[in-house]
Amino acid sequence: MKIDQRRLIRAAAEARAGSMSPYSRFAVGAALLTASGKLIGGANVESASYGLTCCAERIALFKALTDGERDFVAVAVVARCAGGPMPCGACRQLLAEYAPAATVLVADSADLAAVRRYTVGGLLPKAFRLVP
Repeated sequence: MKIDQRRLIRAAAEARAGSMSPYSRFAVGAALLTASGKLIGGANVESASYGLTCCAERIALFKALTDGERDFVAVAVVARCAGGPMPCGACRQLLAEYAPAATVLVADSADLAAVRRYTVGGLLPKAFRLVP
């Protein structure tokens, strides 16, 4: 499937508006693209107990999985930072488990046209996996 990069980045930028980031004020949006062309967005949600905070990528992935989606083509992540936000280790692990073939796109919300592109495997080589 061909990835409409502009559409996916725009969806992540729009999802960013739903961020609940009262502590860091670092709003992040993500959007997952399914093999059927569906877009699922998510935004980061912070807690005063920082360990309970959840990243935008995981919010989007959890929404998609609990809605029955299983086949992911790409994920975009957008925030206001130079070069765009990189997924954290926890997000990389979950993407490696549930979207291992996905393309990862990142962009700064101030310049949505400058997109960096990665693979999940490139971001987390030799990911932890349980043997079936």
